[in-house]
Amino acid sequence: MAVLLLLAGSFVAAQDLMPATAFFDRVAQEYGTLEEYSADIVIRNGGSVSRGVLLFKDPHKIRIDFSQPEDQVLVSDGERLQVYLPRYNVVLSQRLQSGGDAAIAAAASGRGLQLLRRGYGIAYLDSPNAVPLEEGSSEMVTKLRLNWRSTSEGFRQLVLSIGADNLIRRIEAVTADYQEIQFDFTNIDRNPGIPASRFDYRGPSSANTFHDFLFEGEG
Repeated sequence: MAVLLLLAGSFVAAQDLMPATAFFDRVAQEYGTLEEYSADIVIRNGGSVSRGVLLFKDPHKIRIDFSQPEDQVLVSDGERLQVYLPRYNVVLSQRLQSGGDAAIAAAASGRGLQLLRRGYGIAYLDSPNAVPLEEGSSEMVTKLRLNWRSTSEGFRQLVLSIGADNLIRRIEAVTADYQEIQFDFTNIDRNPGIPASRFDYRGPSSANTFHDFLFEGEG
């Protein structure tokens, strides 16, 4: 009888475990309910650290006003990406390919997560159990590991740290050439009422603008 009870308990525990793909889908569903949000964002790339305030508006508008580097701005309306670099007094303006999917995938959004679902294999990093965000942190998160299915994806691996509210707290990304980039999101405010005009950006009149500097824009 004791053996049967032990086996029954193990079966119930296994039934309670949510597959990683199902957990990811739950997170995507949560983001699908967000028409817009704001968050503080910190981006770490090697020894470089950038900080700012992120605004997102469904389906594909994103803006970051940086405090570090001071006054730098990144804005995308889903069709064109603009980056103002005050240090050089220039605006880099780039038409996005494929209807702006590049900008959407870069944001934590319902559609962006759907794109990741198609392009990446999804598993728990170590286990489905919540763990500290980092060593010494009291913040508990569930960590998912996403590995690219083809080299056409922007990152070979992503680790998503997801809080109890089903919102992404951190993204750790490894690029195709093995560079590591970390994105931290804090103070997330759901549906705060962001006017669409916040994504209509014109750089300073004194700044030089360089159009389609990466590749020829699609018509």
